[in-house]
Amino acid sequence: MLPRRFYERPAPAVARDLLGCVLVSELGGRLTAGRIVETEAYLGPEDGASHAAFRPGSHWLFYGPGGIAYVFRAYGLHDCLNAIAGAAGTPGCVLIRALEPLLGVRTMARRRRQADAGPASARTLSALTGGPARLTQALGISLRDNGRDLRLPPLSIHAPVQGVRLPVVTSRRIGITRSPDLPLRFSVRGSPFVSKPAPRAAEPRKAPRTARLRRPDRRPILPASHRSTDRAGRD
Repeated sequence: MLPRRFYERPAPAVARDLLGCVLVSELGGRLTAGRIVETEAYLGPEDGASHAAFRPGSHWLFYGPGGIAYVFRAYGLHDCLNAIAGAAGTPGCVLIRALEPLLGVRTMARRRRQADAGPASARTLSALTGGPARLTQALGISLRDNGRDLRLPPLSIHAPVQGVRLPVVTSRRIGITRSPDLPLRFSVRGSPFVSKPAPRAAEPRKAPRTARLRRPDRRPILPASHRSTDRAGRD
């Protein structure tokens, strides 16, 4: 499991390095797990979209030690999981936005009330955990898990396979109205399990056009750098 020092860093660094890590749930007596493929970082009160700026009831978590689960209910309907980041006294958190299902797929499908129809495709698996509300439902995470230590069962995050470097896309956060331009969304490039809309890397501002320019060559699509043969795990 990831040590406390992993989380005691700025939220953007933690958000990026959580990609490829494995979120494991033993909640409800069922083992489910997924590889993290998308995150968003939220800062302190200077970040208008951060709950440190407008939810005083969450301050005891935001200003506490890193590595603690912060679960909140969005729009009064959907529970979302965050990992507190930063040392005690320095607010920040990371929203877990999407997973690649690895273990307990049938349990996930039952919790999400989806049919379990034979071999799962990337599309059906993405429907299980491709979004912050979907993944909490699939892994049995709720408001009862707010404040759990993510270094301990029944809800924990584990380090990725050593030596595997994932191509990362950095883009703007989505689904927010405050501070929408900050490039604090991180996702695994090319992963079919990333939530919609698919991220697009922020483009630099263009200089005033003074002459007709040649269209640059398109970059080739990078291949996936991690295995997914274990995605059809059993309960």
